[in-house]
Amino acid sequence: MVLISRVCLATVLFVMPAAWGPSVHAAGGGLVKFKRIPTQFIAALGDPGASSGSGAQLWGLWPLDPGPRGVRLSRFEKLEEAGGVAPSHWKFDPADWWLEEHGLIMEQPEFPLPPGKYRVTGNREVTTVLTIHPADKDGHARWELDDHATLHDVTHLACRSARYTPAAGDGSCSPSNARQTAFPVPPGGVMPPVVGCNKQDYAVLIVIAVAVEGGGRQKKTGELPLPPSRAWDSARPSGRARLSRFIAFYSG
Repeated sequence: MVLISRVCLATVLFVMPAAWGPSVHAAGGGLVKFKRIPTQFIAALGDPGASSGSGAQLWGLWPLDPGPRGVRLSRFEKLEEAGGVAPSHWKFDPADWWLEEHGLIMEQPEFPLPPGKYRVTGNREVTTVLTIHPADKDGHARWELDDHATLHDVTHLACRSARYTPAAGDGSCSPSNARQTAFPVPPGGVMPPVVGCNKQDYAVLIVIAVAVEGGGRQKKTGELPLPPSRAWDSARPSGRARLSRFIAFYSG
């Protein structure tokens, strides 16, 4: 069994503590207290050059690192044989599935991203506060970044993600149609199309802290997050139990 090693977010937790701080001045005024959390990831849509916008109701959150929990395209048949249940117990949805830059099928993020304030970074030069406003009566939500930061500034370019949905109702949108030679996708690159599918690329933002009064989402009951230093940095299972599940799933 060949295990994939990758470095998408290998340096995410090398962000210096001073970069996030326990308290910051938010754009709306006043001092906002933040608490550090196990690293989470936001799937975001919007103009890369914008500092605010609408459509945040379409943003999602991975409370757990989806990388090590993914399934290789070459193992999709095994995933189908398992009833669509991955070794990490998430369920594959043939009508709404996700790929990352190395061709791993990922679990869906949780929608919508809860309202609140998030300390986000692209692990380059900018770390700032993202505010997700509550949805209005029509279900639309706004987002904004502090410090004149843009969505591009806080996007982790090495992490690519895309959502694939059927272009028609004939079940032709399948990971089996994905070209494995199209991976890996270079940093900042566009995710490859898949025959029979509509594709939506999402920017990936790293969440390192949330405002005390809101934001973020707790881990699922019974699941433990990966240590922050290993956030989305490899497709290897974490721990002996996870390794055993992978071996059992991929052998034979």
